[in-house]
Amino acid sequence: MIRFRLAAPASFAALSLAAALLLSGCTGGGTTRTSSSPPSSSSPSSSTTAPAGQGGASSSEALALEQDYVKVVDKVRPSVVQITTSSGLGSGVVYDTKGDIVTNDHVVYGARTVTVQLPTRSQPVQGRVVSAFPGDDLAVVRVSGVNPSALHPAKFADSSKLQVGDIVLAIGNPLGLSGSVTDGIVSAVGRTVPEPAKPPSPKGVITNAIQTSAPINPGNSGGALVTLSGDVVGIPTLAAVDPQIGGAANGIGFAIPSNTVTDIANQIIRYGHVVNSHRAELGILAQQVLNQVTGQPAGVLVARLAHPSPAGRAGIRPGDVITAINGHAVHTTSDLETILAQLKPGQRVKVSFVKPDGSRATVTVKLGTLPGNTS
Repeated sequence: MIRFRLAAPASFAALSLAAALLLSGCTGGGTTRTSSSPPSSSSPSSSTTAPAGQGGASSSEALALEQDYVKVVDKVRPSVVQITTSSGLGSGVVYDTKGDIVTNDHVVYGARTVTVQLPTRSQPVQGRVVSAFPGDDLAVVRVSGVNPSALHPAKFADSSKLQVGDIVLAIGNPLGLSGSVTDGIVSAVGRTVPEPAKPPSPKGVITNAIQTSAPINPGNSGGALVTLSGDVVGIPTLAAVDPQIGGAANGIGFAIPSNTVTDIANQIIRYGHVVNSHRAELGILAQQVLNQVTGQPAGVLVARLAHPSPAGRAGIRPGDVITAINGHAVHTTSDLETILAQLKPGQRVKVSFVKPDGSRATVTVKLGTLPGNTS
């Protein structure tokens, strides 16, 4: 009989979602996130590291590129705000002239009101957190009593058109240095990146993430990743940390793609919360278990079933330990989150598990849709 012991529990929401690098959240004020799960990708990384404008370009070409940078910064900087809470600071992007600002959930998590510094005003204003969706690490903040002329909405582009090698700029407030700009390229697209938790902020999984070499630092979270056309293609969210030295892994950062940002933001603005998460769920409250002999992660215990529960309808019961989905091993809750993040609601999957008596079983589960009003 297989023997397990329990580790830390995880919520319905977290377990319905989803290295050698670690990942560090880029909220200022000392907030840090780390994860031991590697990102997966459908697109290879580029090895290009030369600064833009070098590598044999003529002086006139370099000057033209420099002017492109200046134009982009002048266009986008008025759209990037600083958001401060009791636990730290981050960035946000003005979404419309009604006062809606999009940012990361982990920037505003746990706050009802925040302080917003607009680039166009000398004095900060109060903002209200409309709603958030931790699964995609996105939130909408609304400021009121601000003249629409002081709000400069950014233009959000179609992130699906991004290509590896595209030049991008990251604009935000790293370490509270407002309106700071870094540059780089799109190193990869289509990453699935497990986002680590920093209590009380929960973890999530970024799907179709943009990997960029533009440096992302604490305080950049919720800012703008823009093209040389001045269009926002992503929201910078995570920076990689080298586990060997404990410091930043230069040139490895991740951003939420603009197509995800606009979808979630539009739902929150229209309905007050997310009504369609597009995320698959098993409908379980899960808990990590460890092998009693080795002490190593050995699966995910079904502590409780949601109502309704796709897993429950398929015959999975509390006390069962999930060990694989579609043949992919599930050792940890992060494994489960990452696998589910790459699946779709309505998809049928094979879930393998160990019953309390030690017997093994595999059932077919038709995945449900993660509720969007999870915060």
